[in-house]
Amino acid sequence: MSTAQDMGRVAVLMGGASAEREISLLSGQGVLDALRSVGVDAHAFDPAQRDLRELRQEGVARCFIALHGRFGEDGTVQGALELLGIPYTGSGVMASAVAMDKVMTKRLWAAQGLPTPQSVVLDASDSSAAGLAALHAAAAAVPAQLGLPLIVKPPREGSSLGVTKVQTEASLAAAVALSARYDAQVLCESFIAGEEVTCAVLGEGGSAQALPVVRIQAPEGAYDYQNKYFTDAVSYHCPSGLPAAEEAEIARLVLAAYRALGCRGWGRADLMLRASDRKPFLLEMNTSPGMTSHSLVPMAARAAGIGYADLCLRILAAASLDNRVGPQGMRP
Repeated sequence: MSTAQDMGRVAVLMGGASAEREISLLSGQGVLDALRSVGVDAHAFDPAQRDLRELRQEGVARCFIALHGRFGEDGTVQGALELLGIPYTGSGVMASAVAMDKVMTKRLWAAQGLPTPQSVVLDASDSSAAGLAALHAAAAAVPAQLGLPLIVKPPREGSSLGVTKVQTEASLAAAVALSARYDAQVLCESFIAGEEVTCAVLGEGGSAQALPVVRIQAPEGAYDYQNKYFTDAVSYHCPSGLPAAEEAEIARLVLAAYRALGCRGWGRADLMLRASDRKPFLLEMNTSPGMTSHSLVPMAARAAGIGYADLCLRILAAASLDNRVGPQGMRP
């Protein structure tokens, strides 16, 4: 494995302009402290406050992306770093953009035959009276298509922002309105009753490896933004305590989902394990997962014998570019 001295000057991209800025700052500080603890020449860099061109001016050799959500996890920063020629952690431009959009992710997984909950997409882009009336009418038809309860969420946000579990038809309109505050589309999914699990991946292509599964138990199933990051009300089980065959099937499915999206470096898939038949369903893929004290990738890595600082260094060592070709267009 590469040493800290091989990394050169490193920028930890943190903060940013998304709704997940607060969590990104926590993730970034953890990564920054860890990298410095093993001798990496690491520096904080907030793209919301500084021009990315300064990275090249400062001689940054590679970037650790600890940004979450829009403008950091959606391919935009990745594209800028491609133009600057600075290798970065995590997935490339296309995989980042697709994985950030849950509608596109589900379409790709469905095309690959991978299980994901049934869904309906609503158009919330028109805020006129006529547009809102059309949205309301379309939403009213969703329970007949998906049943109740169902999940309503903005497809291009993370950290459970704007997500509602809808139990009754009377509460659907408010859930759609909340989701529409975050996105011009509203994703409605059939609710999978069962256990929530997550599985992280390190690596790329055929060499990618799944880390141990984490089983999540939240109070009354409310694994929301507050419980994810700011309380100790959620119980995490890693080892998961699941039968070996179930854990192996989750890992197999997550690796297939990761490769189908073209992810690289690292990532984390969230799933539901249906209680009635123990079938796993893919919910989403995170290409820049949280690295806070409550985060799940460090927990899974620890169960695999990988400490936090070692994890950060491994991810950093895998930093790369989409455009990995030589002057004649040939891969080196």
